[in-house]
Amino acid sequence: MFRHIVLIGLLTSLPLFAVSPAARELDESFAQVYEKVSPSVVVIDVRGQARPAPGHNGSEEGPRGTGSGVIISADGYIVTNQHVVQSGEHGRITVRLQDGRKFPARYIGCDERVDIAVVKIDADGLPACEFADSDAIRVGQFAFAIGAPYDLPYTFTKGVVSAKGRTGLTEGAYQEFLQTDAAINPGNSGGPLCNLDGQVIGINTMIRGINRGLGFAVPSNIARDVATQLIKSGRVVRPYFGLMLETLAESRYKAIFPTLESGVLVTYVAEGSPAQQSGLRVGDVVLKVDGKKVTTTTELQREILSKAVGQNVEIELWRQEKVDGPGKALTLKLVTGEQLNRTAAMQQRTQQRRPSPETAVPVLPADSPAASLGLALEETPQGQVRIVGVGRGSPAAVARLRAGDIILEVARQPVRTIADLEILLEQFGEDRGIMLTVERDGETTYGILKK
Repeated sequence: MFRHIVLIGLLTSLPLFAVSPAARELDESFAQVYEKVSPSVVVIDVRGQARPAPGHNGSEEGPRGTGSGVIISADGYIVTNQHVVQSGEHGRITVRLQDGRKFPARYIGCDERVDIAVVKIDADGLPACEFADSDAIRVGQFAFAIGAPYDLPYTFTKGVVSAKGRTGLTEGAYQEFLQTDAAINPGNSGGPLCNLDGQVIGINTMIRGINRGLGFAVPSNIARDVATQLIKSGRVVRPYFGLMLETLAESRYKAIFPTLESGVLVTYVAEGSPAQQSGLRVGDVVLKVDGKKVTTTTELQREILSKAVGQNVEIELWRQEKVDGPGKALTLKLVTGEQLNRTAAMQQRTQQRRPSPETAVPVLPADSPAASLGLALEETPQGQVRIVGVGRGSPAAVARLRAGDIILEVARQPVRTIADLEILLEQFGEDRGIMLTVERDGETTYGILKK
């Protein structure tokens, strides 16, 4: 019996398992990240200003929202998401610090294209975050999120950088997002994504699904640049070419350019834009910008955003004169303009739309080239050919042509009448594919007709 007691005593004195020094060091590193960053993280409460009801004098407070932010200067400037504070531009914003203090915040400005905003509180000696170089971040490195998901302040979650350079996640956004599997949920928006050194590598801005490991952050280099401009002037100045683009290698129109291995296809040119003034046309393939090769839309957008407003830029491109025909290399000079914000751009686009005068719709023979492709057309008093109908499932529908489109060119040849269009359709043969340049809502785009 004594031996059994001794044996039990020995077993209970031994550790259940051994923790390696490396694990303890990593454990300490994670805790240090939180301790370094959390004092600069804030909780943002917003009560928006609702529009007064008819006959009501004064204002009413609208819905309340909660998000996160991070202090970027000791004198009280805070960066967050535009969507967190947008209702507070004309309402009330309150900022809560980690030490429990609350401050009313003043809305400084926002950049809706990258979902970044800056607010200001009247305080000094605040703990400001440290930014990292987001371009130097590597996929697979640790990533930590701090914020107030579901109104649970200073929640700390861990993951890795899942991807860099994510694009096309939001309409009209030009930046590349960092992707992370660190748990991000509603309320994390505007808070920091950090590295193992406790530096901010991004501003958390969106999720795909709730807690599915698909979180996205605006890279710190972009957020810092935007915040600096907002603090300095209250607005962001961004260079503008006036193009919409497709990566040629991923485009359904790749077969039209058999001699090109890569490039960026111009899918429309905005009216009055620097691109239009330089001579760039829909269907051109951009190969280089200031001598630097571009093979994807992301690379070209990066080059555009690296330029200053008013800067001279050299564009090298390939222009296909005819479908299945010869092409040629061109070099054009472009002077960058200043990009409008979304609201101003929409107003300008609306002003550029052409009126639709009442005109008779000619009846085309069923066997005519245009009708056989699914097009119903009219001639306008301005000497243009407008599409007034597109047959369901027709080649025109497959080419994504729409009623209201103005047909400007067929295979680079100008079109002013329906007769012009019919002749060109017969001349080039729709079985080989025909490029139509069209004007849509004041902008130029194109479609490829095939039977």
